[in-house]
Amino acid sequence: MSRIGNKPISVPAGVEVSVADGNVVTVKGPKGTLTKTLSKEMIIKNEAAEVVVERPSEAKAHKALHGLTRTLIANMVEGVTNGYSKNLEIVGVGYRAQKQGNNLVMNLGFSHQVIVPEIDGIKIDVPQPNQIVVSGIDKQKVGQFASEIREKRPPEPYKGKGIRYEGEYIIRKEGKAGKGAAKA
Repeated sequence: MSRIGNKPISVPAGVEVSVADGNVVTVKGPKGTLTKTLSKEMIIKNEAAEVVVERPSEAKAHKALHGLTRTLIANMVEGVTNGYSKNLEIVGVGYRAQKQGNNLVMNLGFSHQVIVPEIDGIKIDVPQPNQIVVSGIDKQKVGQFASEIREKRPPEPYKGKGIRYEGEYIIRKEGKAGKGAAKA
C-alpha cells in the first residue's frame, strides 16, 4: 500500500490541471505552464479540486510507479504556484560570481573566467558575490542546472574551497602528517 500514492493532490485556486490521452498532464498556474508525459499504465483522475492517482494492479512495477507519478504531479502543481529555488555558496579567496546580461560569470581560481548562460525556464540571481540563486518552475531543471554550476568547482576536502549548496556539509580531511613524523 503506497501511502504517498494514495494521497490526493489538492489543486489551489488559479491552477488548472488537465489530463490528455496517453497520460499527458498539463498544469497551468500563475508562474507558467508545465507539461509532462507520465506512465500510460497509471490511472490519473482529475476531480473537482484535486487530482487522484490510482494503480491498475498490485504488481511491483505498478506500486513503484504509483508514488512516483503522484509526486511528479504534485511537484508540477507546486512549481506553477510557488516555484523552486536552489541556493549555492562560493567559498574561497578571490572566488566570486556576477551576473552580466543573461550570463553568470564566475572567477573560480582558474586562469580564465567561467561563463554559464541562462537556459529557458531558469533564472539566475547573484544577491552577493559569493551567493548564487537558481530558480524556476520545474524542480528537475532547477536541480540539474544548480548541479551543473556546482560541477564547475566542487568543494575540495582540505580547505573546503569551491561551490557548494547552502547548508551542505563538507567532510574535511587532515593535511599531510607533520615534519616530525617518525622514520622507519
